[in-house]
Amino acid sequence: MNPLTNVKNIKKLSETELKHNISGKASWHYQYKDSAWIFIGGLPYDLSEGDIICIFSQYGEVANLNLVRDKVTGKSKGFCFLCYEDQRSTILAVDNLNSIKVCGRTLRVDHVEQYKIPKDPEKLDEDALRILQEGCGPESSIIKTLVNSGIQENPPAPETSSVSETKVLKQEKSIDSYSQPKGRYGKEKERRRSRSPNRRRSSERKHSDDRNKFHDQERSNYHDKNNEKERSHRRERSRDKDRDRRRDRK
Repeated sequence: MNPLTNVKNIKKLSETELKHNISGKASWHYQYKDSAWIFIGGLPYDLSEGDIICIFSQYGEVANLNLVRDKVTGKSKGFCFLCYEDQRSTILAVDNLNSIKVCGRTLRVDHVEQYKIPKDPEKLDEDALRILQEGCGPESSIIKTLVNSGIQENPPAPETSSVSETKVLKQEKSIDSYSQPKGRYGKEKERRRSRSPNRRRSSERKHSDDRNKFHDQERSNYHDKNNEKERSHRRERSRDKDRDRRRDRK
């Protein structure tokens, strides 16, 4: 959908709610009650993080800001994700700052139900990691589970381990490496294994069995139809004979 169409739709929703005095669970904002993140699109490319905070901090304290930049040039891509300390600030920001013009460009401000963690969380600072782990919404268990699964490192192994434990670990590694081929060579091995003659024969045998079953079913259906036709013809003949006998008797 066109971004300007999204801006108009969000503006219409806000205007209808204000007109009919809709609030609480009936409001469209209620489905985003567990997230304090908002999406801001259509930003001028010259704006920095401080400029965005100055604009959006009038409706609440900003807890975190992720301005998406190009990895090579470092220039802004024109959109960002902002997190408030209070989730109610997101409603004010969406209702009041959506469709406004900044430096000749129309902003699109919308809720974010589930904020996606950046691909490289190691480059984030301590405050950003803390906010991602603890969350900004009242019930941000989804963000916590995502962060714990993606950021937490594996616990360190004990220094003194027995020989049996090391053998078990080696076996598990070998099984994992066999079941999940890594890299180009592993995929090539899996492709060759799938093209092996034994596997080809088994697949061909399976297809031929399925084809034979289908033809057998078709034959049985054809014979059933013919038998039914013959029975109907016999019934009609017997009826005709009975009718002729009655006529002769009369």
